[in-house]
Amino acid sequence: MSSFRFIHSADLHLGSPFQGLAMKDAAVAELFLEASRKAFSTLVDQAVERQVDFFLVAGDVYDGDWKDNKIGLFFNREVARLERAGIPVFLLKGNHDAESVITKTITLPKNVREFPVNKPGSFTLDHLKVALHGQGFAERSATENLSLAYPPPQPGWFNIGVLHTSLTGREPHATYAPCSVEDLRSRGYDYWALGHVHDYEVVAEDPLIVFPGNLQGRSIREQGAKGAVLVTVEDGEIRHERIITDGARFAEASVTVEPDEDLPAILRRIEAALEHVAEIMEGRPLALRIRLTGKTRFRRELLARAQDFKDEAQAACHRCHEDIWLEKLDVRVEDAGTTGAMAGPAGGLGLEGLISGALPPELLEEAEARLAEIAARLPGGIGARELALGDDAAALLAEARELLIGRAGGAG
Repeated sequence: MSSFRFIHSADLHLGSPFQGLAMKDAAVAELFLEASRKAFSTLVDQAVERQVDFFLVAGDVYDGDWKDNKIGLFFNREVARLERAGIPVFLLKGNHDAESVITKTITLPKNVREFPVNKPGSFTLDHLKVALHGQGFAERSATENLSLAYPPPQPGWFNIGVLHTSLTGREPHATYAPCSVEDLRSRGYDYWALGHVHDYEVVAEDPLIVFPGNLQGRSIREQGAKGAVLVTVEDGEIRHERIITDGARFAEASVTVEPDEDLPAILRRIEAALEHVAEIMEGRPLALRIRLTGKTRFRRELLARAQDFKDEAQAACHRCHEDIWLEKLDVRVEDAGTTGAMAGPAGGLGLEGLISGALPPELLEEAEARLAEIAARLPGGIGARELALGDDAAALLAEARELLIGRAGGAG
């Protein structure tokens, strides 16, 4: 068997908006928005520098239909760099860039080969004795097990299966092209290049089945280092390593406050938590969500001065590192002085009862059911976990409760 190496990537999501960035600095927001493109350029740099033999994209090159041709032109420019380096590119369509979703096209270089969407297809690299098998998505929702129709392996060659799938389920990702590890093993291939799941995961070692994850985190739900996989085949041995490509990161820091801690004390706790955050940046800008939990007697003051305290938290981030940006200050603290129902001046209004009844459980259930129906029609599909309202709604209601009662005169 020949010796060779290739890059396995997936979920480029070119053109994807970044979610939850509440930064006021337009230059910083633009830096994060450009990160997905820069991540792909970084991966192309690595492919050329390492002189890989071929380059795989296991679905979702694009995040959806193009608003204009800029995204297509960018992808064309990058894969043309690979063509000049003599590197063939094999890609298939995923749920975000299914054939029915993308209505605009740009003619790509001749080194780019795309798997069919109506049935599995194969490409061969005769000089390497490598056969690649795959099928893309014709529609954004592929509910059948595509892997079972993949062809038998080419005897004596290195066979690679390329598939955009959630396997048997990977929350919060929508379920597409469902299949089991045993289904994949039954094809007799040497390597499975999967896409769709945005976290890096080695699903199995024999054969090697890998999700490389996406190239760039796009929201607080996609934290940590992101990138692709470099696979080396030598003397029948298969090795793989990650290539980190992300140009910006998301992270979360949890801070637990104590009952007698006032706002300056809480800020000091935030600063202490930030000491460990800089370690995960690895020289990249960081969008950080700070979550405050615990109990404090100063909760109402914290809520009443929310914007000022948020600005103080951002200042603390910058004292730690100039490129830590506050994505959100998530206040989940309870009032240490609250025992039982609120009374006092607000009690005559029945304010506690009004607020408690403002969002009954059955209303939340109905809202989530309707959102799930809407999500099923959206490009790419959204996992149920991303639509859960319960925790956020409860937190917002708690904040409203404290602010309203405080403005009405407080509890007596």
